[in-house]
Parts: sequence; structure tokens; C-alpha cells
Amino acid sequence: MNTTAPAAPTPPAGFHVRDLARGDRAGWTPLWDGYTAFYGRSGATALAPEVTETTWHRFFDPYEPMHAQLAVADDGTPVGLVHWLLHRSTTRIEPVVYLQDLFTAPAWRGRGVAAALIESCCAWSTERGVRRVYWQTHESNATGRRLYDRVARHHGFIVYARDAA
Repeated sequence: MNTTAPAAPTPPAGFHVRDLARGDRAGWTPLWDGYTAFYGRSGATALAPEVTETTWHRFFDPYEPMHAQLAVADDGTPVGLVHWLLHRSTTRIEPVVYLQDLFTAPAWRGRGVAAALIESCCAWSTERGVRRVYWQTHESNATGRRLYDRVARHHGFIVYARDAA
């Protein structure tokens, strides 16, 4: 288990990270669809359209604690996304950030996009006095886990979930 988080890598050239804007819907949607498909939500198990619609609108509601950024190629094409939630914690006075969604377009994988998105979320958090950013991934996401082991600490927790009956 990795117990120390190394220094943040310098983002490579060819893209930049910025806040999601209302005009980004057409570029965000294929990334969102790719992310949900990566975790098995496509076809018969796809998210209901109203979930995607509600998620999109929450990013722009000042009363929602949801935030989003895109990695955008130099030609203006969105190539990655990150979404996070700011929330309270029972083990800290200050809030924490849950990095909920992270996705890189397949053609852009291995170029530092995911690392840059994580670092941007962490920088946003630090600027607001948030000292903990955490996330989860599926155990089968070996590529993602190699990155996560380099940029963060795995604390050994196993996640359980139960939907209400």
C-alpha cells in the first residue's frame, strides 16, 4: 500500500483544463456517455436520460455542491472530464471533496489528461481550504489504479452500497 503522495506532475502540452461552461454540452455528452459505458451503464443498463439532464443542470446551480471541469485539446475538442462534490464530514471540521467521475477519451489516454484533471480538482480544493480529496474506482480498473497509486494514497477501504428497497 502506498503511504505517501508524490509531487504533482506537470501537465503535458496539447491540452488544458478549465471549468465546464453551459456551451460545452455537445462536447461533454460523449465523454459522459463514455464514462457511464466504461462502468457498464449502456444499452439496457444505461442511465435514464433524466439523470443525465439533472446532472448537467446541477453543475450550474449555485445551490448545488457539484463542480465540473473539462480537459480541452488545443483544437478546442473536449478530451476528458472530472466531476466532484463538496461535502461535510464527521471526521473533519472543514469539508471534503469527493471526486466522483473521471474520464479520458480513449484516443487521449496515456497523455497525462487524467492526472491533470485530478491535480486541477485538488488545486480547486486547496484554494478553498479543503485538505482531503478522495475517490473510488472499480477493482478491475488497473490502468486507473496505476495512476491513482502514483498521485494519492490508498487507505485500504472497501466500498459497500445498498439501494433502498
